Formats: sequence, C-alpha cells, structure tokens
Amino acid sequence: MDTVTFHLGPDTVATLRHLAGEEDTSVDQIVRDAIKKDLYRRSRAKTAQRADERRVAPLRALLADDLTYATGWDDLQARLQRKGYHLREAGGGVSLYDAHGARVCKGSDLGYSYSRLMRRFKAPFPGHSHRYLFHKEMPSARE
Repeated sequence: MDTVTFHLGPDTVATLRHLAGEEDTSVDQIVRDAIKKDLYRRSRAKTAQRADERRVAPLRALLADDLTYATGWDDLQARLQRKGYHLREAGGGVSLYDAHGARVCKGSDLGYSYSRLMRRFKAPFPGHSHRYLFHKEMPSARE
C-alpha cells in the first residue's frame, strides 16, 4: 500500500476515532473503506442518456396530439400503442419505448415530464415505484 497524507479538522478526527473505537477497527481502515465505497459508487453511476435530437424531433411532432389530448395514463398508452410506442417507468420518471422494447427517449425529451403528466392526470404512472413523487407534486392527494 502507498502512504497518503491529508489534513482533517479536529471534529472529523474525533468522530473517526469514536467510530473506530465502536467498531473495534482503526481510523485508517474506516477511511480506506469509505474511499473504496465512494469509488465503487462513482464507477457504477449511470451516465446520462442523451436523446438523439434528429430522432426525437419527428417523434415530438408524431406524438404531440396524443401527449396533448390524452385524458389519462391508459388513454395515453392506448394512443401511443396505436403508433408503435409505449411508456415505461424509468428511474424517477417515464421513458418512451418502441414496439420492440428499445428505449427511445425520456418523456421530458418529448416536452412532457413525468411531473407534468402526473399533475395533468392527477395520478402517478400505473405501478410506478416512486409514488412519493406524486405526493410531492400533488400534496392534497396524500394517502
């Protein structure tokens, strides 16, 4: 192992010593573990998938009426499916997929963010795991 020297404030050092005592380990082991975890997290971070504007612009035009006039999530899905697309949950939002299941773009790339659609439909996307986002957007709808 290489030796690395860096400076920490007295409060941080005191906290590290306290943790080391509780965990029956050394301060340097806690620091090594913390750095290792952070490096792993950073290496696993998803890169932003930027939509290809040449592909998204025609889709915006093709799907504009469907996205504008849909009366709810089921209606929107039915409209999109007639044109060979569908929405799926994607992180904290929704993404558009083609009939083969390939991701095309985020809903926001089409000009309709998940929060905008939730507010309009007064409901979260069916089965979306991040229900707290709906309650954040629609505080009066708390369960």
